[in-house]
Amino acid sequence: MRLSVPNLVQYQGSKRKLAPAILSYMPAIDGMLIEPFCGMASITLAAAQNNRASFYWLNDVNQDVVNVLNAAINNPDSLASDYERIWLEQFDYADGHVQHYYAMRDECNAGNDNPAVFLYLMARCVKGAVRYGPNGLNQSPDKRRHGTKPSLMCSNIGTVSALLKGRSRVSSLDYKDVLAECGVGDLVYMDPPYQGTSGTRDSRYVSGVAVDELESELFSLDSRGIRYILSYDGVCGVKSYGRELSSDLKCHKYLLDAGRSTQSTLLGRDDRTLEALYVSDDIVPMCPNSELPLMD
Repeated sequence: MRLSVPNLVQYQGSKRKLAPAILSYMPAIDGMLIEPFCGMASITLAAAQNNRASFYWLNDVNQDVVNVLNAAINNPDSLASDYERIWLEQFDYADGHVQHYYAMRDECNAGNDNPAVFLYLMARCVKGAVRYGPNGLNQSPDKRRHGTKPSLMCSNIGTVSALLKGRSRVSSLDYKDVLAECGVGDLVYMDPPYQGTSGTRDSRYVSGVAVDELESELFSLDSRGIRYILSYDGVCGVKSYGRELSSDLKCHKYLLDAGRSTQSTLLGRDDRTLEALYVSDDIVPMCPNSELPLMD
């Protein structure tokens, strides 16, 4: 397995660091690998790099995210050129790059759907963490840096396009509509908003996902014979996030060591974050040995 995972842009909540461990449970399939909550598609990119599927379906309810992915895959030269132009514009502002960021954010919230605008905002915002308020995107810029340089971004975009152009679908649908189209032979990887962020609108997501609703969809996948892998909640130190999913589901739960949490680092502690991974029962015998620590 290739362990260097492709990346378009930093995106908080990305599973890029855990991708090798997650892929160790992912068999090669003839059907589609489907991500109903794709974000910046770290798992799909890692899977494509390691030839886990013949076709990939990327979906996210956030239309801005989808626009960026679609442009990166299908119009890479245009996206890279537009990003470079926007990135260079920040140095024309007399009061510095911060005001340029706010100008671009205002454009995005006013309806400018040029994917390079949102890509620039993701590259420049604090910790790569997209945040929303009543009037749209409201995250502040990282004042210490200027964002990903155009040369690196061009390389990242080219890698994404090379891996997925001609063998992917990109959409912005409700995840339930995506799951309704899945068939036997497909494999679904899900990384939905976790329980602590769901049930109501949360600033980190355009919309949350209720745990009871998600559980119902998993039972439906079980009944239809569709395999899935789900990243969902976990523990940090002695603190658990969210209730356990039903033991009647046809899947097994693993805990992946995601390392020391940011909060623990700030407090000088060594609390480890363990992220839960639910894997369909009939996948487990097929998976190769993990290359990262796993715990039941």
